[in-house]
Amino acid sequence: MSTVESPPDAEVDAVLAERVAALIAVHGADAPDLLGARFDAGLAFVHHPVGLGGLGLPAPWQARVEELLLAAGAPAPAPYRNPLGIGTAVPTLLAHGSSALQQRHFRPAWTAEEIWCQLFSEPGAGSDLAGLATRAVLDGDTWTVNGQKVWTSFAHVARWGLLLARTDPDLPKHQGLTMFVVDMQHPGVEVRPLRQATGGQEFNEVFFTDVTIPDAHRVDLRGRGWDVARTTLFNERSAVGARPVPREDGHIAWLADLWRSRPDLRTHEMHGRVTDAWIRVEALRLANERIRQLAATGRPGLEGSGAKVAHTETTQVVTRLRAELDPEAALRYDAWDPALAPPREDRVAGYHYLRSRPYTVEGGTTQILLSQIADRVLGMPREPALAKETPWSEIPR
Repeated sequence: MSTVESPPDAEVDAVLAERVAALIAVHGADAPDLLGARFDAGLAFVHHPVGLGGLGLPAPWQARVEELLLAAGAPAPAPYRNPLGIGTAVPTLLAHGSSALQQRHFRPAWTAEEIWCQLFSEPGAGSDLAGLATRAVLDGDTWTVNGQKVWTSFAHVARWGLLLARTDPDLPKHQGLTMFVVDMQHPGVEVRPLRQATGGQEFNEVFFTDVTIPDAHRVDLRGRGWDVARTTLFNERSAVGARPVPREDGHIAWLADLWRSRPDLRTHEMHGRVTDAWIRVEALRLANERIRQLAATGRPGLEGSGAKVAHTETTQVVTRLRAELDPEAALRYDAWDPALAPPREDRVAGYHYLRSRPYTVEGGTTQILLSQIADRVLGMPREPALAKETPWSEIPR
């Protein structure tokens, strides 16, 4: 199917229904190869070009594809399958990557045959990401990378990573960065998992020692890394804050079920807090639909930052309430690997309460995101900073 500029809704719906029916008829609703076949049929990311998992349709049609697949008995996509591959790497490469990188990586990222990580933060460059020190030096058509990253989610299971590195230290810090696709199986890559309070090991330290990267794995032009990173971060924040969910799903569903099944918990104060939490979640769900559509087109903006702030704070409210209402369940604890399965049902209250705490740090701290909104949306005065023309090599550290 070629891209159509303004097709009638009924025509598009008929085409999608026909493709979904053919997909299920050939492969079955629970076939192991269904995800790959779905990509090949253009039903993975319908807004992508034909051949890259899409049909060149407007992004909102993806919701209709999901409806048709669910109605046919296909399972809903698991959010923990490859979150950074689908949520950040694919949209970043769609916006900035070469055709060769897109053709090579989109399908295995979608099927989760190849997991992705995002190599941004460093011990000395967290909120000030543009101050990072990991160096990439070009020799012929190969870059050599040395440095360290930290708080890298899924690096211990990742096959590929989006790496932001400094390629021009004598330029101002925002101008001297370049983005790369790095092979996490390179012998110079060392990954050290960090044990979390939850018992899991989602985050890692990553060390690069003479890691070579072909110039063909460079994403966009040399020195355009900050622009590419902004695309990645906007998509990450939108993915965190604007996931498509049905009404009363996830954390709020667990809280509501507990509330309804335990009348002994219903004090006047707690009734008000639970009701407030439910309203916040529902308002956020409705507001996020538009943000999700923007993210799907590759054009997410600061709306995603606002959604991320609201989502993380609301999730902390809900998980804290559930822990208060069921303290015995909240205290259950064991180790858990997010790359393998969700946490056990009998310990989700404690796990999710603990896991909600870093939400306000990962993917951009709440303080930084609020500063961006104040500056770029509300037009408030910016915080004092070094002159943008100062070369990175001259900045005191």
